[in-house]
Order: sequence, then structure tokens, then C-alpha cells
Amino acid sequence: MKRKFSNYVLLFMVAILAVGMITGCSQDPAPADTDADTGEETPEAPSGGQVFVNIGTGGTAGTYFPLGGAFAEIWNKDIDGVNATATSTGASVANVNLLKEGKVEVVIIQNDIASYSETGTIMFEGGAFPEIRGLCTLYSEPLQLVTTDPTVKSVADLQGKRVAVGAIGSGVEANARQIIAAAGLDFEEDINPKFLSFSEASTGLKDKQLDAAFLVAGVPTAAIVDLSTQNDVFVVPIDGEVAENLMNEYPFYTEFTIPAETYKGQTEDAKTLSVKAMLAVSSELDEDLAYNMVKSIYSNGERITAAHNVGKDITIDTALDGIGIQLHPGAQKYFDEQ
Repeated sequence: MKRKFSNYVLLFMVAILAVGMITGCSQDPAPADTDADTGEETPEAPSGGQVFVNIGTGGTAGTYFPLGGAFAEIWNKDIDGVNATATSTGASVANVNLLKEGKVEVVIIQNDIASYSETGTIMFEGGAFPEIRGLCTLYSEPLQLVTTDPTVKSVADLQGKRVAVGAIGSGVEANARQIIAAAGLDFEEDINPKFLSFSEASTGLKDKQLDAAFLVAGVPTAAIVDLSTQNDVFVVPIDGEVAENLMNEYPFYTEFTIPAETYKGQTEDAKTLSVKAMLAVSSELDEDLAYNMVKSIYSNGERITAAHNVGKDITIDTALDGIGIQLHPGAQKYFDEQ
């Protein structure tokens, strides 16, 4: 009886040993952070492998929106794990506030607005956003004062007129106020300001509900092109003493010429001033992500130009012109390498 029991125990131990050998000979799965083929460590993707990037742009009739769409397409294609989308917004000032609140990750804004937000001046007085960082500047955004009324030939001729001055709190409104003041007019008393988007301004000029409109955008601007399909467009110059007053007080302004025939009815070059469009983010944005965003922009010039003609002006040679605020470390790394 003892011998029979001992045999059972022996057989049981042999079975256990055999199972252990089989298990030990099977291939161990690769650790989660190791490539199963090469054995090399792979970078861990943040947020479970996908990063959502919301891009604050502007109105659908402006320049920011199609550019934002192009950036989203490029980043989705070139940067693993990125899910980027472009959102129509109230443009520069609204974009800074959205960025500050963490509702978007990237914004297209004017360089003057970026400077105001960093320092807490003008429309950001008492609400500075020192964490704002620049990725790059994009292209010149001329101040465009347009009308369908040939008798409006200067900023001074706006006295008593109905004038679209951009959305409330927008960068266009800030620029319009500065231009009106530089011409010696009072914004509230001497003109009838209408706080409208680009598309609304275009419609107002078509319907003769407006006499003139300020727009700050790359040329040609879709809203003005649309207006010119039914009307001759006259571009009012911002030059002479008005331009000198502006450049003396606001150093971010530079001279710019809108070429003749940019819009139907514009028979001569129009002198004006310009700010710069730029990409901005929060200092909290991942450094590698910021690096790859900037890198992919300058590797996809044709796609960006296909989205809007200003894409031809987005070059690495002018990427830091007028940046005005502190660069994000990821962007700084990319430009240092260049």
C-alpha cells in the first residue's frame, strides 16, 4: 500500500515538472514598452496613444480657418498619435482666451495680440497670460480698409460713416481703434462702428448697409474677393502721417503694399501697414510635440499654399520675424538645429 501511494506521488511530481518545462520553453511576450521584433524600447505615447489638438482659427471667410485646416491635416499625417482639428472662432483675442482656459492647444493670432496678452496690456489689462509661447510667425497681415464708395479716399473720409471694425474684442477692433485715433478721429463720436465678422462685413457692403470695413488678414482675403464678384472694391490707403503716427506708437507695425488688381476694381497699388500672423501655444505643451508641429509645417509648403495663397509666404527664413513673445522650447530646438 505504501509502495502504491509512493508511485502516485512520484507520477504527480513528474507531471508538475513537465508542465513547468513546457511553460518555460514557450516564448515570453515582449514587455509593453519594448518592440517585439527588435527588443528596442519604443516611446510611450501620451494619453493612451492619441493626443487631441484643437486649433483655434477665425471666421470661415478669413485666412486663419483654411490654414488651420491645412495644419490639422499635416499634423494628422506626419505626427503619430495626433488627432488635430481646426475650429472656427472669433479670431485673435478669443483665441488667446481659449488657449488660456485650456480649451484649445494651438492658436493662430496676430503678433500684436500675442504681445498684449503676454504683458497684460490693451484688451488684456489686468489679465496677463505670461505662459503664452510662440511656435513661429507665418505671414504678413495687412490692415485692409475697403469700401465700395469711390468718394472714401482716406481714413479721414470715414467721418460720419458706417464702418465694420471687426468682432467685439478682436484684434481687428484693436487695430481699427488705433488707426482711427492716428487719423485724429474719435472712435465713438466720429464714426458709426459696427462690430462684425469678415463675412458679415462683406454682406453689409454688398447690401449697402455699410460704407467701409476694416479687415486684417492675408491677401487676397476671401471675404473681399467675394465682395468683388458683385462690386468694384476700393482699397483705402493707410499711409502718410497716419502711418507714421501708428509706427511711432506701435513698433510691431511695418509698411506693406497691396498690389494693384488684388481685387476687382483695385486699379492701383495701395500702401498700408501690416502685423504678422503667428502660431502660439501654452508653455505646458509637450516639447517633442511642439518640435514636430513646427518641423512638419516647413516640410509641407505645397499643401499649405494649396489651402491659401499666403502659404507661399510661410518660410523658415521669416519664421521668427516679429515673433514678439518667448518661443516654446520645442520650437527653439527646431530653429537651433536649422
